[in-house]
Formats: sequence, structure tokens, C-alpha cells
Amino acid sequence: MKSASYDAIVVGGGLAGMLTALELRPLSVALVSYRLLGEWTSSAWAQGGIAAAVGHDDSPALHAADTVAAGAGLVERRVAARLAADGPHAIERVASLGVRFDLDASSNYALGREAAHSRRRILRAGGDATGAELVRAVAEAVHLAPNITAVEGARALEVCTSDGVARGLVIRHADGSVATLRAGAVVLATGGLGGLYRFTTNPPSSRGTGIALAARAGARLADLEFVQFHPTALAVSADPLPLVTEALRGEGAILVDEGGSRIMAGVDPSLELAARDVVARRVFAVGREGGRVFLDARAAAGHHFGERFPTVFAACMRFGIDPRNEPIPVVAAAHYHMGGVAIDLEGRTNVPGLYACGEVAATGVHGANRLASNSLLESVVYPERIARDVRARHHAPNGAAVRGPRIASYAEARPEEWEVLREQMYANVGVERDEARLTRALEQLRMLSAATPSEDVRDAAMVGALVAQAALRRRETRGSHVRSDFPTSTASTPRRSFSTLADLPAAARTA
Repeated sequence: MKSASYDAIVVGGGLAGMLTALELRPLSVALVSYRLLGEWTSSAWAQGGIAAAVGHDDSPALHAADTVAAGAGLVERRVAARLAADGPHAIERVASLGVRFDLDASSNYALGREAAHSRRRILRAGGDATGAELVRAVAEAVHLAPNITAVEGARALEVCTSDGVARGLVIRHADGSVATLRAGAVVLATGGLGGLYRFTTNPPSSRGTGIALAARAGARLADLEFVQFHPTALAVSADPLPLVTEALRGEGAILVDEGGSRIMAGVDPSLELAARDVVARRVFAVGREGGRVFLDARAAAGHHFGERFPTVFAACMRFGIDPRNEPIPVVAAAHYHMGGVAIDLEGRTNVPGLYACGEVAATGVHGANRLASNSLLESVVYPERIARDVRARHHAPNGAAVRGPRIASYAEARPEEWEVLREQMYANVGVERDEARLTRALEQLRMLSAATPSEDVRDAAMVGALVAQAALRRRETRGSHVRSDFPTSTASTPRRSFSTLADLPAAARTA
């Protein structure tokens, strides 16, 4: 087994991972990516934009207040306040890397509004291609950085620990060879877990890999039950489903049923601009009753649709839908995970030397329901904090204890295994849950894990079980976590949920 040493290892080729590697200079960094850097990542697909209080009528305090209000009682106020305060600087930081944000006629940032924001504070690039533009600029900077070694096409197998401290990473290259990378710090930026669900807007490889890595290393997890479903994924025969950006509703597009009636009428005073969990639940309910839901943007965007929202326009036209002249069919799909690896304000986990950022991290800022476009902001704020902490605590790579079971021979996952897992998650750990369905999911995931030789499937089943277990424990409805058998929010003092791998029944864990 080959080995190499670096000052730090970053796992993840999306926006958070690449920015962290960039911020760590001049330290030597191994940037491990499952695919080519920036390719098939959720951040590259982000359409709506990035939130920051840069408008003349806005302030970080207002941004933080909106974040807290959207989080259904579980947002850590100090975390939200600091994120909002760091927002304007983060925008200037990425703009200095060459990100081309959209400007208005006065050469100021062109600001949009999205659901649950009280101000127009959404910065966009390329209309609805903000994530792609951020990833493009950051990837170019990474490729020019001499201190970063890109390790592309590699799967992270295990965080190496010695005396409870993270000391490196075991990886498997595309050719099947295994290597150990040693370092003084390991940063997980592996993305979310939307790929565990039958309907998702996330890349198929977003299956909670970072959660599995962190859990086996002894890291504490938080808020796993909170999975945000985007109410407007394009309802077509594709996997993953193309996203129909929330910015369309911010500009006046409405949700209607087959008869043209607005489905949000009488549901929430904010109608289509209600919090995502409210809108997603309504879209899901109409579908469950046998109806179909459409986003009608004809009046909001009309014949300028292609210019203002080119990504959505291209996706619609690819499936024979002309949004200028007809409503867009939509469905609720797994989109963002508010939970993940518990970290502090500097991105540190409870395992010394192990950090996390981006969607894999649970910062406490999203609560039970993420405020739109805060995720990209989080992904550009935390890398700088983590890099500062790693440099301050920098120590040379040390010997690492490598646990043998994770270096077993590789077995390819069978398509039917993924199908079973994803169907179980969407049906039983999806938009609505109850005790019977969650218990059923736990049993099915246990059986799947026991039967498969694929470590990828076992890891995914373990993460799915962790989510189901957390959902089973929260006996209330709160934000994106909807329990049909406990339909109200009952806790007088809402609390975040924390867990470790030890809380999962032994039969549901992977080696």
C-alpha cells in the first residue's frame, strides 16, 4: 500500500473543498476528489445564488434574523450572526478570485429575493448559474496553486487516527490500488446525501460519504433528521432531476394544479415565497392525492425566460417543455441536508485534527429548515476559518493507525441495490415520516447492508439508518422533519439532536 505525506488533506472537489485547499496555502495540501475537481458537485449545480447583506437597505442583523426565523427554532443564533457578519467579506474574497457576479445598470451587485428573505440579498452569476461560476473561478485558482496536489478519481475509505487524533486518510484510486495519505489535519468537504433518495436534485455520488467517514472516526453528528426537499424539481424522466430555481418564484412565478388553481392559496400568507418545507409539503401532498403540480412562470419571465434563467430554460427545452408558453411540471425532491458532522465556529469536530465544511457539516446555522442561498455562503465562509485554525495548530504528519476492514477488496454495487435503498429512503424517510415507516426503513436498510458485498452500499445504508434513527427519535414535526403521527411542534424549548455511530444498533453499522 502506497503512502504520502502532506500538511493537510481535504476531501471533496466542490466549492467548499477547493476553497479550503486554496485558503490553506502555503501548506502542502492533498485535495482528494471522487471525480475531476468541480465536476458533478452540488455547488456547481447551484442556481439561485449566494446570500449576503450587501444591499443599501440590508444589514447582517436582518440577514441573521431571517435565518433564525426560517430555522423553526433550532438555529444557533451566535452562529447565524457570525455567518451573516462574515458574508460581505466572503463575497469580496471570491470576487477577487475572478467570480463574475451579475451587476445592475449602476455596476452594483444585481440582487434578487428568495423565499423567507425580507430583503433582496441574493447575488447571482450568469442569471441562474451562480454555483457553476463560483466553481469555475475557484477551480482555476486551485489549478494554479503550487501547494495543492489534486488526487482525482479517488474514493476516501477511512480517516486514519492515532490516539484519537486524525492523522490521515486511506483512499482507493480508480484502478483499485489503495494508498494512505498522512497529514496533520483532515478536512471533510464531501457534500450531502441527496443521492440516497429516489427523487433528488443532487449528484448520484452525494450519498453521505463524509458522514460515514466521520462517524467511524468517532465524530459527533448533529441534526441528521433534517433533510430539505426542494419543492420545484423538474418532473421528468431524469436522474437526478433538474432543479427549477427558487428565484423564479422570487420573481413572481406561481404554483398551480392541473386546473390552474394556486395550490398555496390558503396554506401560507407568503404563498409561493413561504419557507421551503411548507411549499415542499404542499407539492408532495398534491402528488400523493394523485394530482400534478406546475410552476407557471409565463407572466413572471415570459419571452425573456431564456435570457434571465438560461439553465432552467435549457433543461425544460431538453425535455420538450417551453416555459415561455406552458407551465413547468414539478415535484418535491431531496435537495439539501441541514444535518451532518457537528462542528464549532472554526469548523472543528470533536475529533482533534478533523474538520468539516460545506453540506457535510452541521454548523447550527440552518436549524430545521435552511434559508435559501445560505449554503453557498457557508461554503465560502468556513474554508477561511478552517485554514486559519489549521495553520495556527499546524503539526507535522505522524504515524497513523489504519484499520484493516476498510481495505477489503472492492465490490461493485449492483443497480438494483441502489434502487431498493433509494426507494426506501424516499418512501419512508422522505417528505413525511411516521414510526411504522421509519422502523420499516431501518429493517430494510439493515437487510440490504447484510446482503451486499459492496462497501459503497453498506456505507450508504449506514448513513440512511442514522438519518432514520434520528427521525424516529424526534417525536414532533419541526421544519423539514414532518412526522404525520406527531403533527405539531411540541417542545417548549426546541433542542438540536446529536448522535454518534454508537447510537445505531450494531447490526446497522459497517465495518
